[in-house]
Amino acid sequence: MVTHRGRWTLRDRAESIMRALPVTVPPGTAALTVRLDHPRDAGVLDLGCVGPAGFRGWSGGARDGFTITADWATPGYLPGELEPGEWQVLLRLHRVPPDGLPYEVTATTSTHSPASPAAPEAPPRPERPPRPAVPDVDGRRWLAGDLHAHTVHSDGASTIDELAALAVARGLDFLAVTDHNTTSHHPWLPGASARYGVTLVPGQEVTTDRGHANVFGPVGWIDFREPADRWLAAAERAGGLLSINHPLGGDCAWRQPVTTRTRLVEVWHSGWWDRTWGAPLAWAQAWRPDVVPIGGSDFHRPGADAPPGAPTTWVLADGDPADEAAVRAALAAGRTAVSAGPDAPLLLRLGDELLALGADGALLGYPDGRHRVVRGDRCLLPADDGLHVLESHRMEVIALCS
Repeated sequence: MVTHRGRWTLRDRAESIMRALPVTVPPGTAALTVRLDHPRDAGVLDLGCVGPAGFRGWSGGARDGFTITADWATPGYLPGELEPGEWQVLLRLHRVPPDGLPYEVTATTSTHSPASPAAPEAPPRPERPPRPAVPDVDGRRWLAGDLHAHTVHSDGASTIDELAALAVARGLDFLAVTDHNTTSHHPWLPGASARYGVTLVPGQEVTTDRGHANVFGPVGWIDFREPADRWLAAAERAGGLLSINHPLGGDCAWRQPVTTRTRLVEVWHSGWWDRTWGAPLAWAQAWRPDVVPIGGSDFHRPGADAPPGAPTTWVLADGDPADEAAVRAALAAGRTAVSAGPDAPLLLRLGDELLALGADGALLGYPDGRHRVVRGDRCLLPADDGLHVLESHRMEVIALCS
């Protein structure tokens, strides 16, 4: 057993927000257990771990400890053999008060692996509500989904099965599971997808104090400690995609310097409470002229934030709709639309035309600032290049389409 204790100060945080505490893992170790103690009412320390071979897990401020064994690990951490050598307990000094923050980290190794905690019972597969009457386009199908959700593998309250069941009950075809700074949930997604009949897209929310970004695809762990340009490069090398999340999201607004601006932007986030506030659209259009708008609920737990699909991202997908790669290909091609929910008014691009559904009396805003009135529940209107917006008479955003 090894114990590190001390007091982090504001000067420590200013010098380096990330700290690594060494832990020696001897040969024959079957389990590593780490416990972090600090006064949570005074500050926040984020917790993670790397081994000699690289990343082994992250739980941020959601947990005060973890266990890693060859066969199982605390959600957020990767099970597997514990290679001997120097490991590092990672601490991010997220919030440190002026008088400092005392802490104690205790790491214990064992030659015996404790029993895996019992898995919660999986919920039954719910009935899927009827789909809206949305037309196919050139053999492609519009799919309804959500590109931002969390589970117990970071700071969410739902298991992957519970999240999948909730997505089906909401009428979604796909859902990206984007736990913070970890990929420990990825191996569990295909099984849950098959059990519940919903496409679960492997994702991770790269999370820093200067902004968050979602990476979509089975690309391996993205090192959030690196500059943001390297996140994008690593994702693209592995065939994945990166989006900027909630760029005007309070204390997690996007402030990361970048030289390459990704096209995907989470323009519509559940935190956009007043959609007469045009700042998210203005930011997105200033970010780059060919921005691809997407939406995310950022779901964590029932009753605490928006449910999955609020907002809903629609993608026009080729091939097998159960293939998460088809969802990513549609995102990469910019074939997206965003609505307030799976059964809310919708604006879709059909080639050179736009189809407005359930939006009688709304205003269609064109990229150049012109407006046209929508007449009827299914209205075809000419399309231009760029971001189109359905608005109410109050100039409240109802739907988006790229």
